[in-house]
Amino acid sequence: MDKGKELPQRKHPRLVNYDYGSAGAYFITICTQNRRCVLSRIVGRGLAPAEARGMEYTSFGKIAEQQLLLLEERYEYLSVDKYVIMPNHIHVVLILESEAAGASPRPTITDIVCAYKSLTTRECKNNGFDGKLFQTSFYEHIIRGREDYEEIVKYIYENPICWYYDELYTEG
Repeated sequence: MDKGKELPQRKHPRLVNYDYGSAGAYFITICTQNRRCVLSRIVGRGLAPAEARGMEYTSFGKIAEQQLLLLEERYEYLSVDKYVIMPNHIHVVLILESEAAGASPRPTITDIVCAYKSLTTRECKNNGFDGKLFQTSFYEHIIRGREDYEEIVKYIYENPICWYYDELYTEG
């Protein structure tokens, strides 16, 4: 590497002064490593009407869904509201309730997502997955009201229908 060139600085995707452990709704996107299509398949392509398209989870996608739903048991103040497990990414709306965390600090959205990714990866590896399952980071959006929420829910619902036009679409 040329000593005169510096590596580009990775942008920190989170808001600097925001408390990501505070009550609210969060839209999260988690991508697989190298956008590998290992979680599901879109079925009904071709001449089938768009409404007939659906999801067919792989064994790893089933684990990803199971671990996602188990988050509600791990974090009693957390609700998994809406989600879709696409071939190479997951969209989910997580809702943190307003209850206090007690004596210990309340986990943040980052803590919750990191725990989810770790537990899902471990379970997938126990079931034959080889390699890194998820990318290091994730996308989050703080939902800022009813209209924002409804737009995100519509996006999650329509994501399988629009898969071939999705920015995360890859063959395979």
